[in-house]
Formats: sequence, C-alpha cells, structure tokens
Amino acid sequence: MTADPVAIARDLIRCRSITPAEGGALAYLQDVFAKAGFSVQRASFAEPGTAPVDNLYARIGERKPNLVFAGHTDVVPPGDEAAWHHAPFAGEVAGGRLYGRGAVDMKGGIACFAAAALDYLAANGGHPNNGSLSLLITGDEEGVAVNGTIKLLQWAAERGEVFDHCILGEPSNVEVVGDTIKAGRRGSLNGTLVVLGRQGHVAYPERADNPIAGLIALIAALQAPLDQGSEHFDPSRLEFTSVDVGNETVNLIPGEARARFNIRYNDRHTPAALKALVEQRARDAAAGRVQHRIDWQKSNAGVFATKPGAFTELAVAAIADVTGRKPKLSTSGGTSDARFIKDYCPVLEFGLVGQTMHQVDECVPVADLVTLTAIYRRIIEKYFG
Repeated sequence: MTADPVAIARDLIRCRSITPAEGGALAYLQDVFAKAGFSVQRASFAEPGTAPVDNLYARIGERKPNLVFAGHTDVVPPGDEAAWHHAPFAGEVAGGRLYGRGAVDMKGGIACFAAAALDYLAANGGHPNNGSLSLLITGDEEGVAVNGTIKLLQWAAERGEVFDHCILGEPSNVEVVGDTIKAGRRGSLNGTLVVLGRQGHVAYPERADNPIAGLIALIAALQAPLDQGSEHFDPSRLEFTSVDVGNETVNLIPGEARARFNIRYNDRHTPAALKALVEQRARDAAAGRVQHRIDWQKSNAGVFATKPGAFTELAVAAIADVTGRKPKLSTSGGTSDARFIKDYCPVLEFGLVGQTMHQVDECVPVADLVTLTAIYRRIIEKYFG
C-alpha cells in the first residue's frame, strides 16, 4: 500500500470532533485529498435551533460512473475520560489495536477508504479509469442529522453531481471483517402514549381516575407483534423505552401518565399506515374506557432495501477475494445516513466490526484496518475495470 490507513485513522482520532464540532478532522481530510488531486469543497449548513455543521465533498474524474464512498467524522462524547485505559483522543496503538473514540464508528472506516483511494490512484496514473471517484463526508451523523448528509446530497445535486453507486463505511460486520453487508435498514418511528385520568387523594380513589392502570393495559396491547417479517426484514417491533407520571409525592393519584416508545419497522409498513395500526390497537384496548392520545415525533428514518444486482455482486466478490468469506446481506441494526443516500443511488454499508463502537476504550485491530483497506481497494479496482 502507498497509503497507511492506520496513520490516517490515528490522525483523525486525534481530532476532537465530538458532534457537531468539526475538530480539525475535515480540514485534515481536505488536505489529504487535495494533495492527491481531488477537487475538494466544504459546505456548512445550519437551521434555527441547531448548530452549524461542516461537511466535505471531494471528487476526482469527470466521467461516469461516479462511485462514492460516504461516512462521518463526528463522534459521540467519550463520557468519563478517566475511565479509559487509553485516552480517547490520543490515537494510541497497543497490543495490535488502535484505540480512540471513532476508531470503529467511523474514523477507521474513513481512513480505510481514503487509503484505498490514494493507493488506487497511485497505481493508475493519478486518476480513475473509466469514471470518477468521490467522497461524501459529514460531521452530523451522530447528532440530529439535519445539517449533514441530507443537505450535502441536495447541495451536490444542485451543482450537477450525479452518483451511480455508494459504499457507506459504517461498521457493518458482526464478528469478523467480511461477514456482513448492510443492504438496507428498518425504519424508525418514535411516539409517546399519553393516558389522561383525574388527579386525586390516594385515600379517596373513588374521587379520582388513576391513569396508570389504563397505561398498563394499553402498553400490553401495543407490544403485541406488528407483523411476521418480510423477505428481507425481521418482524417489526414496538418497544417502550420509558414510563413517567411526573409524580413527586406518594399520596397523590396522578392526572396523567406517559410512556415513550420506538418502533423499528420493515417494508410491510409506511409511516402513515403504521401510525394508523398502532392508534387502532390503542383504541381497541381502551374500549372507550381509557382516555388517551399518541403524540408522534417527526421522523426522517424510513425503511429501505437495496435490491440485489451487479453492484451487490461486485462487493460480495471483492470481499471474498480478500477474505475468502461470503458476507451475509443484512437489514438489521439502527439507522444510518444510508436512509438519505438511497434516494440518489444504490447504497451498501460495509465497514469494520462494530462490537466496541460508542464504548469506553473503543478500538479496532490494526489487522482489520489493513483488511478493510484491501477490500475497498478491490471494490474500486473491480468497479472501474
């Protein structure tokens, strides 16, 4: 390799880019890509009530097809830094592992596709054969995700940029590099179940209407299975995440009880149909006796699946060439920026093993960085022939 993914990952980890701060990570990548001949542009976006976010788009080549690698340099906070055995922003290598916040999610992945791109260009006269190579990098994936990839894609489209296929470098693998490609994601929908009662003294319950009993009944009804799954997705699940009555005393029947929930849903549902299904189940369980409502949160996390085809086959073959493994095509896990990218081109998620992401002492084996770089390098090589 003419580029070192471990060195790039180390330098990125040393940038304290806790979302939404840029922390120097994009500036570092801008310098790396510009020196390799990429046209590099930075774009900052903001909305009222949100912090401005820096983003980066780099491209080399003018012709189609345009293969884009995507990712994010922002990271979650490290928590208590004293709890780390290796400082979260030191980028230390110990025992064959690179430690630091973002080592897995996902500065390590960015380092791998940066190194793979640089190596490919060095071997091909400084430009891609038969197409263009692009990098789409945001600083707003771990945050509210309104000033990052979704707006960067719109910004690029307004400037005539067209993407043909995308590899998103999120940590997709479960046990070893090469075992899993994310070929889709479930949708995510949040809501709050509110049950209304009548406040009163606990010594005189006949004068009050305790909402907690009604809340318990409706929770039980809403947790019933939503479906049996589909061809590419597991069954949809509604899970309650908190219950609250806001009651600071022990002798007061509350007037209201709330329970927050999240639904991870498959392609059997649209958000509108799913809301209608949940609301009907709540009405049936209430049976006219429990006064309630459901407050839905706005969501930009819809369900999608990338259809199998030549691009998926290319990625699977590249992984097999390097590792000897045939990856499973999965749609499990949480949301990612793939939910925005899929509106512009087919997207697959493939990155490092995600077992330590967001944890204290987040780390990645150095060998995994080398392997992932080789896979990305092979994908690029096969893509451009």
